[in-house]
Amino acid sequence: MIALRQVSLQRGTQTLLEGADLTLHAGHKAGIVGPNGAGKSSLFKLLLGELSPDKGEVEMSGGQRIAHMDQEVEALERAIVDYVLDGDRELRHTEAALAAAREQGNAHREAELHGAIESLDGYSAPSRAAQLLVGLGFVQADLERPLADFSGGWRMRVNLARTLFKPSDLLLLDEPTNHLDLDALLWLEQWLTRYPGTLLLISHDRDFLDAVCDHIAHFDRQNLVLYRGNYSTFERTRAEKLALQQAEAAKQQARREEIERFVARFRYQANKARAAQSRLKTLERMGDIAVAHADSPFHFTIPCADKVSHPLLVLDEARLGYRDEAGQETVQLDGVKLTLLPGQRIGLLGPNGAGKSTLIKSLTGDLPLLSGKRVAGEHLAIGYFAQHQLEGLDLTSTPFMHVQRLSPTAADLDIRKFLGGFGFHGDDVFAEVGRFSGGEKARLALALVAWHKPNLLLLDEPTNHLDLEMREALTEALASFEGTVIIVSHDRHLLRATVDEFWRVADHRVEPFDGDLEDYRAWLKARLEGERREARADKADRQAVTEAPREDRKTTRRVAAELREKLRPLKKQRDRTEQAMERVQKELAAVEEMLGDAELYTDPARKEELTSRLGRQGELKSRLEDLEAEWLAAEEALEAMEAELGG
Repeated sequence: MIALRQVSLQRGTQTLLEGADLTLHAGHKAGIVGPNGAGKSSLFKLLLGELSPDKGEVEMSGGQRIAHMDQEVEALERAIVDYVLDGDRELRHTEAALAAAREQGNAHREAELHGAIESLDGYSAPSRAAQLLVGLGFVQADLERPLADFSGGWRMRVNLARTLFKPSDLLLLDEPTNHLDLDALLWLEQWLTRYPGTLLLISHDRDFLDAVCDHIAHFDRQNLVLYRGNYSTFERTRAEKLALQQAEAAKQQARREEIERFVARFRYQANKARAAQSRLKTLERMGDIAVAHADSPFHFTIPCADKVSHPLLVLDEARLGYRDEAGQETVQLDGVKLTLLPGQRIGLLGPNGAGKSTLIKSLTGDLPLLSGKRVAGEHLAIGYFAQHQLEGLDLTSTPFMHVQRLSPTAADLDIRKFLGGFGFHGDDVFAEVGRFSGGEKARLALALVAWHKPNLLLLDEPTNHLDLEMREALTEALASFEGTVIIVSHDRHLLRATVDEFWRVADHRVEPFDGDLEDYRAWLKARLEGERREARADKADRQAVTEAPREDRKTTRRVAAELREKLRPLKKQRDRTEQAMERVQKELAAVEEMLGDAELYTDPARKEELTSRLGRQGELKSRLEDLEAEWLAAEEALEAMEAELGG
């Protein structure tokens, strides 16, 4: 059990807690929420014994093993899998003792230590460490590479794996998702739901908190209030409590009406796909929870450029990737053909390293195409937020000076009013950026993107370092933004509320994904299971060849080749059908885009053209249904053949 009894805590001149009480029982999974600077990380330091309360008591059950993730990792010349294994100090100590006993020839001591390692589950430790690293996005070839080879974000993933590997009864995690992509986040979510101990989790990802936590501890006016349930339950409960306070009633109603206006704006547009329906439901739910954020200091809009081009931007048969100094190409995406139209709202999904960030950089023009064409509309105005946007800020300058450099003639009052929406009030607009927290820098970087008045927003993980209130404000601003939006984010709430369609970036291709985030989770799970099956099959083939008697190896290879030959025609048929489907889908999309021309229905001279287009649309839809049936039949035949040969 963890108990804070009438705890008061002050850091410098700021009072974080004043007479706070909190009780958490074994097995609770509690999310710790509150604005940046409220004291969330200081609470962890209290539990770790790094801080002492100014008043009151902190009580914890004796003998608890605590695992806590360090916020910085040294660039060590140590293999990452060994670094993770080092997290279990008792196991490492026992292994060292075993090595010493072997050198001394002490057989009795060796036997004892083998038993100790067995009881520590030590013989499965290397495979468990490898599973954690692979789950967090590393590949097998990475596991023996030294920690120093990886960037800061990837070292933090290694550090997270080490923390999860460490045996613990109490797990303290402070923003563990900041350096993860969506795939790794989903894996971590599942791991934490199975964790048997007590978990305290600081996170600004509402979907993550919803999936993992059964309690929420909220920093509220220098106190800690514990709510039963996940984050969504906390929001509703808190909204009900606030609604009872008469002084907040008018403000809450204004916030609700504001949310309802932009919900109504999209109600009749969000009927094209399941992703759009999901977004509509999220927007409607935002109207219900708006009162829980009525006292948020962040309220802003992102103005759209006055002029717009149709289309905004085109990539034609583009090959995307990088070219090194020697001219050697690394291709990540090939044959990319896309057209961005005004008002589109797109979320990019795909495995780690598939090329999502590469696509966004290529759309901005910052990353030249390896081949193909990039055609920008005459009035294209891009607002780009990169993963490492914070590094571009002038640390010796102020928020006011950053905006003034963009628009030297802007009125001081307009600049200050604009920055106020992003939480920079009073003297904050003249504070030195170098002294800002990560969250404050992220808010400033977003403000600079919004100030440009873009008509195409390209956002690559915009919520890193933002707290829940700022994330909610960004979600509302993006939902009401009138321009085109493309987002890469592991924040599923943000994606649901701000995009109408998803594109999948995988296997060197970019293509529309017909589904929502739950469909993507299912696709990802099936993909990972397929990769594991292939890996096991390859391993079994290699083992069969290796273990076969020398005289039988030639026969084994011949039989394997014959089996592959039987599968080849089915695979070719399936692939040909898949390529034909892609061609028909592209032509159908082009026809439907033409049918979106309003003049086609009102101009009598174009009646024949309208009839022709509608007829072609029907033909293509019929052809697509036939091809889908052919592809399904080929896929089922291939699976049946593989099962028969495998048997």
